[in-house]
Amino acid sequence: MTKADIVNEISKQTGIEKIAVQRTVEAFMETVKGNLVKGKNVYLRGFGSFIVKKRAEKTARNISKNTTIIIPEHFIPSFKPSKSFVVKVKSNVKN
Repeated sequence: MTKADIVNEISKQTGIEKIAVQRTVEAFMETVKGNLVKGKNVYLRGFGSFIVKKRAEKTARNISKNTTIIIPEHFIPSFKPSKSFVVKVKSNVKN
């Protein structure tokens, strides 16, 4: 499902114009990204959490050149679904 599909689905379910839904969805995404950039986590009860994870410094190898490099400590965005969300997905997704 793409962002356009989400906008269409919300517009169909609520009767709100697609352009207004699109602005709202984009504003939501910018708010989440902005808070993660600031190091703040975003918690949506019943859905999940957008969190910032810290990755420790590590040594990696470039096997084609047979050299090692140090990857510095850094932060990455992550999503952790709520327990109720996980249960719904596990019980409804067909393999």
